[in-house]
Amino acid sequence: MSTASTLPEPLAEVVSDFQSVQGQEKLQLLLELANELPALPAELEQAAMEPVPECQSPLFLHVDAGDPDRVRLYFSAPAEAPTTRGFAAILAVGLDEQPVADILAVPDDFYSDLGLAALISPLRLRGMSAMLARIKRRLRDA
Repeated sequence: MSTASTLPEPLAEVVSDFQSVQGQEKLQLLLELANELPALPAELEQAAMEPVPECQSPLFLHVDAGDPDRVRLYFSAPAEAPTTRGFAAILAVGLDEQPVADILAVPDDFYSDLGLAALISPLRLRGMSAMLARIKRRLRDA
């Protein structure tokens, strides 16, 4: 696996989980993650979040880089958009509370190692790429 060594440990574990299952089981894992997307904290309003228009469903994210050793990531996606929620959950599980440098080191195409390309449209996969790109841009701008 080309990217495993450059991924923060929690994200590497998610990638490994996807690599350990095949076919429709990958979609089931994505749906399970979608159900685990953390709720937004009460003090964070969706209006203060950045939209990710590249996603086919409404998705908003917020990057809190106040502590460069422990970046906080927040996502909002509707329950009726399980694929988008699943992608957000992968990034939330894999990158929340990680250092800025570790997040910036994640390859832009790490999601190709999840093995979802045969199951999910390229347009949807671009949404995940866009989420990561926006997170990285926010960190570089911080």
